[in-house]
Amino acid sequence: MPGPDLKAGLKGDTQTVVSEANVAPHVPKFSTPSMIQLMEQASMESVAAHLSAGETTVGFEVNVRHLAPADIGDTIRARAELTEVDRNRLTFRVEAYHVPESGGERKIGEGTHRRAVIQSAA
Repeated sequence: MPGPDLKAGLKGDTQTVVSEANVAPHVPKFSTPSMIQLMEQASMESVAAHLSAGETTVGFEVNVRHLAPADIGDTIRARAELTEVDRNRLTFRVEAYHVPESGGERKIGEGTHRRAVIQSAA
């Protein structure tokens, strides 16, 4: 069971640069699976420091929309906010943004993600 430090409002973020490794196979644009992976990473980052020893989280539901494309060389940032803790089940609001060097952000994805707190393998 998650500890008392695991509360709604925890936030995490992570970023990547679009490259040949994370584009769709049929078009040189940031792939939806890569965006989802980045959102999952941001979710994990938001709660990692608040888990008890021997605990980890695993994803079990993703509900996102990919709103806009991103090109090779673009920086993408994913953000996650823990919105609900129900026993060992965690719900996150997730978003992804294209972050140009010139400043400003453009949302390219949004949705929800759910993870479960489990005991990690020994």
